[in-house]
Amino acid sequence: MIILFICLALLMILTIPIANALALSSLTLIWDMNIPTEVVGQRLFSALDSFPLLAIPFFILAGIIMEQGGISKRIVNFANTLVGSSYGGFAVVTIIACMFFGAVSGSGSATTAAVGAIMIPAMVKKGYNVNFAASTTAAGAILGVILPPSIAMILYAVGSGTSIGELFMAGVLPGILIGISLIIFIKYISRKHNYGGDNIKYTWSDKFAAFKDAIFALLMPVIILGGIYGGVFTATEAAVVACTYALIVGLFIYKDIKIKDLYEIFVNSSKMIAIIMFTISTAGLFAFVITMNQVPQKFAQFFIDLGGGQVVFILVTCLILLIAGALLDGGVVMIILTPILAPIAQTLGIDLIHFGIIMVVNSALGQITPPFGLNLFVAMEIAGIKMEAMFKDTFMYIGVIVVNILIISFIPEISLLIPNIMMK
Repeated sequence: MIILFICLALLMILTIPIANALALSSLTLIWDMNIPTEVVGQRLFSALDSFPLLAIPFFILAGIIMEQGGISKRIVNFANTLVGSSYGGFAVVTIIACMFFGAVSGSGSATTAAVGAIMIPAMVKKGYNVNFAASTTAAGAILGVILPPSIAMILYAVGSGTSIGELFMAGVLPGILIGISLIIFIKYISRKHNYGGDNIKYTWSDKFAAFKDAIFALLMPVIILGGIYGGVFTATEAAVVACTYALIVGLFIYKDIKIKDLYEIFVNSSKMIAIIMFTISTAGLFAFVITMNQVPQKFAQFFIDLGGGQVVFILVTCLILLIAGALLDGGVVMIILTPILAPIAQTLGIDLIHFGIIMVVNSALGQITPPFGLNLFVAMEIAGIKMEAMFKDTFMYIGVIVVNILIISFIPEISLLIPNIMMK
């Protein structure tokens, strides 16, 4: 069994694409186990033969449409009228905009790109340190993974057999908690460095005008999440509704998307979807191999023998996810580790919905963890700086988020309160 993980590690060190690395390492063990090769094709197909997985391509498409459809700039403008004039106002606006945009995109990198393109230049122009501006945007954008709808949650739900709807509910309070913590930290730093707002006293009429302009953007998470929580449609159907709504708003209401732009939008979406779905397919083969070799059961027994129960397992899980998230995309982390860790959590008596949130927030943190945090790459490109210039500010944000992760991990009520209320 060790040969499987050695092959996977070596292939990734050689920079083989993760999907190919998963497939090749799985094939090595399949041949060693004398399993008929016909099983490979069956498992590659069956890994994708899942109705909930349809949500992923539609949410990806919806995110790209929203990014180009004028939604992000209207959310930013509305948030600016609310808090933009206070100390650290532009940075706080960035976090709030990330929360709103993340609540409709499901992607950290998309949130970084959409909000960062507007807010990083605005913060720099106002006198904010460019490294702080880029780090703030990258850190705020992880809320795109934590707040529902979240692609990482969908991947966990499929891999663990849990409810996507319940996971979406469970992500609300943790996302808000992290968002508030980041804002409090920003207020402290901004007073220390005298980072101001835009020095404009917005009247109630200004706020109402900005709200009116952003109303269709703000309604999107209400429609999507309200429909899921109210039982009107499933998470997969909600993704289709999100695409339809984003197209209508972008084409006919905001008119920031033209008919001629749709071809490029669909092509870019298709490329991204193909990569993700192929990775999911090969991860299904990988999960089949580790299940055949009873890896989850062996790990579970190891933790039981180790002692410490749930506490030790959660701490070790957080450490594993922190390291994995720094090296791999968050979605890949969920695909690979969910089949291994979720059964262990269940054996140890940890609620799988709560454990899913633990995995999601940890994989989200990986998006700003050097050296391969995806949000950092996007933010540095927008800011025109090197990644190492962001490290000082980024590590401060990482410290704030780690404290939140420990609170979320050891107070399950934060994650389970809304699902427990809604599912009664």
